[in-house]
Amino acid sequence: MKYEIILFDVDDTLLDFGISEKKALHEAFLEFGLPTGAEDYVVGYQEISRGLWRDLEQGLIDLTELGVERFKRLFLKHGLDIHADSFSRAYLGYLGKEIHLMPGAVEVCEKLGGCRLAIITNGFTSVQTARIGGSPLRHTFEHLIASQEAGFQKPDKGIFDYAFSKLKITDKSKALIVGDSLTSDIQGGLNYGMDTCWYNPHQKDNNLGIKPTYEIRKLTDLLGIIGSKQV
Repeated sequence: MKYEIILFDVDDTLLDFGISEKKALHEAFLEFGLPTGAEDYVVGYQEISRGLWRDLEQGLIDLTELGVERFKRLFLKHGLDIHADSFSRAYLGYLGKEIHLMPGAVEVCEKLGGCRLAIITNGFTSVQTARIGGSPLRHTFEHLIASQEAGFQKPDKGIFDYAFSKLKITDKSKALIVGDSLTSDIQGGLNYGMDTCWYNPHQKDNNLGIKPTYEIRKLTDLLGIIGSKQV
């Protein structure tokens, strides 16, 4: 078997973040007396949030600051008198309860029982632990490595050093990272000198010059890679 350790991303790899985000936003806005808030402001929020996540990947902002800053900017833009810190706590609480599996996630993890499986995520530790812990994947992974505890985020080599130390991995050639983000998961794996698998279900164009070892459209396609020789 070529790969013995598989490192999975969480959001939009194992769990559908788009659904989770919209539902959690709705519940948070509802709590703050704006029942149509998610519908009214989701587009603007996502634009702000995506920009801040890019800043996080570049080390320009930390996760705690990101969690509040996105709502500060949103509320300022729309003139909403809502305390961003309180709203962020409410949103993250609801987000931790939103568990929507990506197609094939359970099947793939079950059929990879012969491999060591772990998670490496840039998300909030408490949120990701709650979501995975409440899912059918709860007993699947040796460790859930989150950037918040590691002190580094993908694509920084630091989070991989932390993960490899935690998992006692000494041979990078035996490990594969699987994720949907070219700039986070794939670039991070490349930076660390390990093989990468880009999960690209929506067939997005790759115009970034980032070249994954493998590209798959369905999670179940991963089963054909594990144990196979690199091509």
